[in-house]
Amino acid sequence: MKIVSLGFCVVVLCLTLGDSVNFVAAQQTPATAPGVTTRGAGRRGGMRGAPLTEAEKVEIAKLAELPTWKAGDGDGNYSIGPTYAPCPEMAVKEGVPLGKVESFTLNAADSKFYPPTGKRGTAMTRKVFVYIPAQYKAGTPAPLIVSADNYGSNKNQLPHILDNMIAEHRLPVMIAVMIANGGGDGGGSERGLEYDTVSGKYAEFVEAEILPKVEKDYGVTLTKDPDGRMTLGGSSGGAVAFTMAWFHPELYHRVLTYSGTFTNQQSGPDAPHGAWEYHEHFIPESPAKPIRVFLEAGEHDNGATASASGFHNWVIANDRMADVLKAKGYHYQFVYAKGARHTDGNVIAQTYPQALEWVWSGYPIE
Repeated sequence: MKIVSLGFCVVVLCLTLGDSVNFVAAQQTPATAPGVTTRGAGRRGGMRGAPLTEAEKVEIAKLAELPTWKAGDGDGNYSIGPTYAPCPEMAVKEGVPLGKVESFTLNAADSKFYPPTGKRGTAMTRKVFVYIPAQYKAGTPAPLIVSADNYGSNKNQLPHILDNMIAEHRLPVMIAVMIANGGGDGGGSERGLEYDTVSGKYAEFVEAEILPKVEKDYGVTLTKDPDGRMTLGGSSGGAVAFTMAWFHPELYHRVLTYSGTFTNQQSGPDAPHGAWEYHEHFIPESPAKPIRVFLEAGEHDNGATASASGFHNWVIANDRMADVLKAKGYHYQFVYAKGARHTDGNVIAQTYPQALEWVWSGYPIE
C-alpha cells in the first residue's frame, strides 16, 4: 500500500544477528535471497488467523490511555488524535528559499542488486527524486534522508517541509533522496522482496547504485557520518527503513516509520517469522545499536483485530517494538494514533515536522 498524501522511507537489513554487516559489493549479492519464502499480501487490513485474546485486548486498550504527544517530548510512548489537521509546514511560505527537486530513472536491467526477477508487479524502471536545499554549499558533506516508496515526492510535500524547517533552523541543511520501489505490493511482489526481506541487501543497493549517482549527477557531497543519515518509510517501507539501520548502523543512525510492517511478510532461515523477529528475538537478544527510532501505528491499522499468534497484527508489532527498544535503552518514540488506519495520510500530514525534529535531535544545526 502506498501513501498518496505524504511519504518517505528507507531501510537497512542485517545478515548476522546482533552484528553490523560490512558493505557487500554488488557483484557478491544475489538478486534473490536464497531460502526466502513469501507470505500473503497481509497489509490490506483484514483479520488474519485467530481473533485477539483477552490479554491482547488489554495490551491494546492501554495504548488509548498513553499521554498526548507534544513538541519537546522525550523518549517514550504517546498517543494522538482522533482528529487531525495538516501541518502548516507543508505550505509554501513567502520569503522562504525554495530548494530544487531533480529526478532520474534507473533501469532494472542495469542493476546488480535488483535486476528483473519476474516477480509480481516488477517494474523495468524506477524513479528517484532528489531534493537539494537552496542553502546547500557545494563541497560540504550534507546530512541525508533516504525515503522508501518515493515518500514525500507527491506534490513536493517533503521538500516543502524541509524548505520551511531548514529556513527556521529547526533541521540541518539536508538532502533527501526519495526512491521508488521495484513494483507490486505484498507477498510474491518485487516490492515485497526488496522491503520485507530481513537482510542488509536493500541498504547496500542504495549505497552502491543510488547515492553515488546522486553525488555525481548533481554535484553534491553526502555525509558518511551515520549520525547524519536517516531512513524513512511507511508500511513495508517502514520495515526496510529500520532494516537498513539495523544491519548497517555504520551507515544510518536515524529512522522514521509509519505503520511499520514489523510482521511476518517474508521469512527465511535467519528470520523464520520475518520482521516480527525484530521484537521477538533480534533486538532483545542483541547488544544495543546506536539507532534512534520513531514509530507510529494506527488504532485501526492492519490486522488490528487479529491475534499476535498469526504474526500479522501491526498495532501489537509496533507496541512490542517500543517495549523492546525501551528495555534495551534505545532512544525511541512510539505514537499510537487514535481513529487512524494503516499509513493514515491525515496522521502523517500532521505529525511529519514534529517527528523529523525528534529524529534529528542532537544533530548540530547552523
